[in-house]
Amino acid sequence: MQSTSSVPAHLAIILDGNGRWAEQRGRPRWMGHVAGARALKPIVEHCVTRGVDQLTVYAMSSDNWSRPAVEVNALLELLETQCRTRLHSLVTNGVRVSAIGRRDRLPLPMRRALSDLERASAAGRALHLRLAIDYSSRASMQGALPITSATQGTTILPPVDLLLRTGGERRLSDFLLWECAYAELAFIDTLWPDFSPAALDSVLADFATRDRRFGAVSATRRAS
Repeated sequence: MQSTSSVPAHLAIILDGNGRWAEQRGRPRWMGHVAGARALKPIVEHCVTRGVDQLTVYAMSSDNWSRPAVEVNALLELLETQCRTRLHSLVTNGVRVSAIGRRDRLPLPMRRALSDLERASAAGRALHLRLAIDYSSRASMQGALPITSATQGTTILPPVDLLLRTGGERRLSDFLLWECAYAELAFIDTLWPDFSPAALDSVLADFATRDRRFGAVSATRRAS
């Protein structure tokens, strides 16, 4: 069941704006992804501090394969490097990491890095961090159809309480469509590399004010 707490049990983030951040500074787009990776570390740590149970981040969509090869290859190399260099700190901080999305199209070294990180962090209980890589929500739902039934209410992942997208766009872009059925949505203009723990606190403060009814009538209205 979805959380009714002032802090989302499951926070999902679309890490948008890396390429534009680099272009605004006259740099190649891949450098924006490097800056975006640096921005993720303090956000993960802050989620642990704030008591978020699960954090799912959109690191690479299946549609991103259509981008220039230079940018795609740089992103894949960066993701592999991050899996290896961040392993110790994530394990030390009790963060469990898992990946969702297709793996068959990823380079073998990256698949190994992901598997190593998942195994090493499997005992983490402070936060479950999911990396959505080569991910398509529609493809995930289509793959689940033979083994699930809509009448059973089966979800692919735990339901999302709050979906945050940086970068100014106002769409879900094929990310956790099923799981976001009753998610609160937050779209902000800040480009992802500039997003900070203080900015996350502002989003969480707004989330805490929302009246989440899940299709029912609020207690205040029932009493009146």
